[in-house]
Amino acid sequence: MDTEDRPQIYLLTPPSFDTEIFPSQLARVLDTHEIACIRLALASSDEDLIGRAADACREVAHARDVALVIERHVQLVERHGLDGVHLTDGARTVRHARKELGSDAIVGAHCGVSRHNGMTAGEAGADYVCFGPIGDSNLGSGDKIEDDLFQWWSEVIEVPIVAEGALTEALIAQYAPVTDWFAIGEEIWREEDPSAALDRLIKAMG
Repeated sequence: MDTEDRPQIYLLTPPSFDTEIFPSQLARVLDTHEIACIRLALASSDEDLIGRAADACREVAHARDVALVIERHVQLVERHGLDGVHLTDGARTVRHARKELGSDAIVGAHCGVSRHNGMTAGEAGADYVCFGPIGDSNLGSGDKIEDDLFQWWSEVIEVPIVAEGALTEALIAQYAPVTDWFAIGEEIWREEDPSAALDRLIKAMG
Protein backbone atom coordinates (compact mmCIF):
# COMPACT_ATOMS: atom_id res chain seq x y z
CA MET A 1 0.00 0.00 0.00
CA ASP A 2 1.25 3.47 -0.91
CA THR A 3 2.39 5.42 2.17
CA GLU A 4 -0.05 8.25 1.38
CA ASP A 5 -2.95 5.77 1.29
CA ARG A 6 -2.08 4.10 4.58
CA PRO A 7 -4.42 4.59 7.52
CA GLN A 8 -3.15 6.99 10.15
CA ILE A 9 -2.16 5.96 13.67
CA TYR A 10 -4.32 7.11 16.56
CA LEU A 11 -2.29 6.39 19.69
CA LEU A 12 -3.96 5.45 22.97
CA THR A 13 -2.20 5.82 26.29
CA PRO A 14 -2.18 2.89 28.72
CA PRO A 15 -5.11 2.86 31.20
CA SER A 16 -2.65 3.73 33.98
CA PHE A 17 0.93 4.98 33.94
CA ASP A 18 3.64 6.70 35.96
CA THR A 19 3.63 10.39 35.01
CA GLU A 20 7.38 10.50 35.73
CA ILE A 21 8.18 7.72 33.24
CA PHE A 22 5.49 7.49 30.55
CA PRO A 23 5.95 10.94 28.92
CA SER A 24 9.48 9.99 27.84
CA GLN A 25 8.19 6.69 26.42
CA LEU A 26 5.50 8.61 24.55
CA ALA A 27 8.09 11.06 23.24
CA ARG A 28 10.20 8.23 21.82
CA VAL A 29 7.22 6.83 19.92
CA LEU A 30 6.26 10.27 18.57
CA ASP A 31 9.85 10.94 17.51
CA THR A 32 10.06 7.72 15.50
CA HIS A 33 6.58 7.49 13.96
CA GLU A 34 4.01 9.81 12.43
CA ILE A 35 1.04 9.92 14.81
CA ALA A 36 -2.23 11.64 13.86
CA CYS A 37 -3.69 11.99 17.35
CA ILE A 38 -3.26 10.76 20.93
CA ARG A 39 -6.03 9.75 23.31
CA LEU A 40 -5.53 10.01 27.06
CA ALA A 41 -7.42 6.85 27.98
CA LEU A 42 -7.01 6.53 31.74
CA ALA A 43 -9.21 4.15 33.72
CA SER A 44 -8.85 6.27 36.88
CA SER A 45 -11.58 8.49 38.31
CA ASP A 46 -9.06 10.52 40.35
CA GLU A 47 -9.38 14.05 38.92
CA ASP A 48 -6.00 15.20 40.24
CA LEU A 49 -4.21 12.19 38.77
CA ILE A 50 -5.96 12.61 35.42
CA GLY A 51 -5.10 16.32 35.38
CA ARG A 52 -1.40 15.68 36.02
CA ALA A 53 -1.35 13.00 33.32
CA ALA A 54 -3.11 15.35 30.89
CA ASP A 55 -0.60 18.13 31.50
CA ALA A 56 2.39 15.79 31.11
CA CYS A 57 1.11 14.25 27.87
CA ARG A 58 0.02 17.63 26.47
CA GLU A 59 3.55 19.01 26.79
CA VAL A 60 4.98 16.07 24.86
CA ALA A 61 2.24 16.00 22.21
CA HIS A 62 1.97 19.74 21.51
CA ALA A 63 5.76 20.11 21.32
CA ARG A 64 5.49 17.79 18.31
CA ASP A 65 2.29 19.30 16.86
CA VAL A 66 0.22 16.22 17.69
CA ALA A 67 -3.35 16.64 18.95
CA LEU A 68 -4.30 15.21 22.34
CA VAL A 69 -7.88 14.29 23.23
CA ILE A 70 -9.15 12.92 26.54
CA GLU A 71 -11.50 10.02 27.01
CA ARG A 72 -14.92 10.93 28.46
CA HIS A 73 -14.06 14.02 30.54
CA VAL A 74 -15.51 16.93 28.55
CA GLN A 75 -14.99 19.42 31.39
CA LEU A 76 -11.24 18.78 31.53
CA VAL A 77 -10.58 19.65 27.87
CA GLU A 78 -10.36 23.43 28.18
CA ARG A 79 -8.98 23.32 31.73
CA HIS A 80 -5.90 21.41 30.57
CA GLY A 81 -5.52 22.88 27.09
CA LEU A 82 -6.46 19.68 25.26
CA ASP A 83 -7.73 19.39 21.71
CA GLY A 84 -10.97 17.53 22.29
CA VAL A 85 -12.77 14.56 23.76
CA HIS A 86 -13.32 10.91 22.90
CA LEU A 87 -16.79 9.79 24.00
CA THR A 88 -17.42 6.18 24.97
CA ASP A 89 -21.24 6.19 24.97
CA GLY A 90 -21.85 6.13 21.24
CA ALA A 91 -23.93 9.01 19.89
CA ARG A 92 -25.55 9.87 23.22
CA THR A 93 -23.50 12.92 24.24
CA VAL A 94 -21.97 14.06 20.93
CA ARG A 95 -24.25 17.11 20.60
CA HIS A 96 -23.63 18.10 24.24
CA ALA A 97 -19.85 17.83 23.84
CA ARG A 98 -19.91 19.84 20.62
CA LYS A 99 -21.99 22.57 22.29
CA GLU A 100 -19.64 22.66 25.30
CA LEU A 101 -16.37 22.65 23.35
CA GLY A 102 -17.24 24.53 20.16
CA SER A 103 -16.70 23.78 16.50
CA ASP A 104 -12.90 23.72 16.58
CA ALA A 105 -12.56 20.94 19.15
CA ILE A 106 -12.19 17.29 18.18
CA VAL A 107 -15.20 15.22 19.22
CA GLY A 108 -14.95 11.50 18.57
CA ALA A 109 -17.33 8.68 19.45
CA HIS A 110 -16.78 5.01 20.15
CA CYS A 111 -19.84 3.15 18.92
CA GLY A 112 -18.94 -0.44 19.74
CA VAL A 113 -20.16 -2.65 16.92
CA SER A 114 -23.34 -0.68 16.13
CA ARG A 115 -23.62 0.68 12.61
CA HIS A 116 -26.74 2.62 13.63
CA ASN A 117 -24.97 4.29 16.57
CA GLY A 118 -22.08 5.19 14.29
CA MET A 119 -24.35 6.84 11.73
CA THR A 120 -26.20 8.73 14.49
CA ALA A 121 -22.92 9.96 15.99
CA GLY A 122 -21.76 11.17 12.59
CA GLU A 123 -25.01 13.02 12.01
CA ALA A 124 -24.73 14.58 15.48
CA GLY A 125 -21.36 16.12 14.60
CA ALA A 126 -18.69 13.58 15.55
CA ASP A 127 -15.36 14.17 13.80
CA TYR A 128 -14.70 10.44 13.68
CA VAL A 129 -16.46 7.22 14.64
CA CYS A 130 -14.63 4.35 16.28
CA PHE A 131 -15.74 0.70 16.04
CA GLY A 132 -14.41 -2.29 17.91
CA PRO A 133 -13.16 -4.54 19.24
CA ILE A 134 -11.91 -5.72 15.88
CA GLY A 135 -10.14 -8.80 17.22
CA ASP A 136 -11.24 -11.52 19.62
CA SER A 137 -11.79 -10.21 23.12
CA ASN A 138 -13.56 -11.47 26.22
CA LEU A 139 -13.99 -7.89 27.45
CA GLY A 140 -17.24 -5.96 27.22
CA SER A 141 -20.30 -7.59 25.66
CA GLY A 142 -18.34 -9.95 23.43
CA ASP A 143 -20.22 -8.69 20.37
CA LYS A 144 -18.35 -8.89 17.08
CA ILE A 145 -18.02 -6.39 14.24
CA GLU A 146 -20.14 -7.16 11.19
CA ASP A 147 -17.89 -8.48 8.43
CA ASP A 148 -18.92 -5.77 5.96
CA LEU A 149 -19.27 -2.77 8.29
CA PHE A 150 -15.93 -1.14 7.45
CA GLN A 151 -16.24 -1.85 3.72
CA TRP A 152 -19.75 -0.38 3.65
CA TRP A 153 -18.78 2.65 5.75
CA SER A 154 -15.76 3.47 3.59
CA GLU A 155 -17.97 3.46 0.49
CA VAL A 156 -21.03 5.28 1.87
CA ILE A 157 -20.12 7.53 4.84
CA GLU A 158 -17.73 10.50 4.76
CA VAL A 159 -17.04 10.65 8.52
CA PRO A 160 -13.61 9.07 9.19
CA ILE A 161 -13.74 5.57 10.68
CA VAL A 162 -11.40 4.14 13.30
CA ALA A 163 -10.62 0.45 13.92
CA GLU A 164 -9.84 -0.37 17.55
CA GLY A 165 -9.44 -3.27 19.93
CA ALA A 166 -7.39 -6.48 20.05
CA LEU A 167 -5.60 -5.62 16.80
CA THR A 168 -3.01 -8.01 15.35
CA GLU A 169 -0.73 -7.72 12.35
CA ALA A 170 -3.12 -9.96 10.37
CA LEU A 171 -6.15 -7.84 11.25
CA ILE A 172 -4.31 -4.64 10.42
CA ALA A 173 -3.43 -6.04 7.00
CA GLN A 174 -7.09 -7.03 6.52
CA TYR A 175 -8.61 -3.70 7.57
CA ALA A 176 -6.00 -1.31 6.15
CA PRO A 177 -7.86 -0.82 2.83
CA VAL A 178 -11.15 0.11 4.54
CA THR A 179 -10.28 2.17 7.63
CA ASP A 180 -8.98 5.72 8.05
CA TRP A 181 -7.24 5.28 11.42
CA PHE A 182 -6.05 2.43 13.60
CA ALA A 183 -6.37 3.09 17.34
CA ILE A 184 -3.38 1.38 18.93
CA GLY A 185 -2.52 1.29 22.62
CA GLU A 186 -2.05 -1.83 24.69
CA GLU A 187 -0.87 -3.61 21.55
CA ILE A 188 2.43 -1.72 21.86
CA TRP A 189 2.68 -0.54 25.49
CA ARG A 190 2.81 -4.11 26.80
CA GLU A 191 5.93 -4.70 24.70
CA GLU A 192 9.46 -4.02 25.91
CA ASP A 193 10.07 -1.67 22.95
CA PRO A 194 6.78 0.10 22.08
CA SER A 195 8.32 1.94 19.13
CA ALA A 196 9.52 -1.29 17.53
CA ALA A 197 6.14 -2.93 18.19
CA LEU A 198 4.37 -0.05 16.45
CA ASP A 199 6.78 -0.31 13.53
CA ARG A 200 5.76 -3.97 13.03
CA LEU A 201 2.07 -3.06 13.04
CA ILE A 202 2.57 -0.22 10.55
CA LYS A 203 4.51 -2.49 8.21
CA ALA A 204 1.60 -4.94 8.32
CA MET A 205 -0.51 -2.37 6.45
CA GLY A 206 1.47 -3.25 3.34
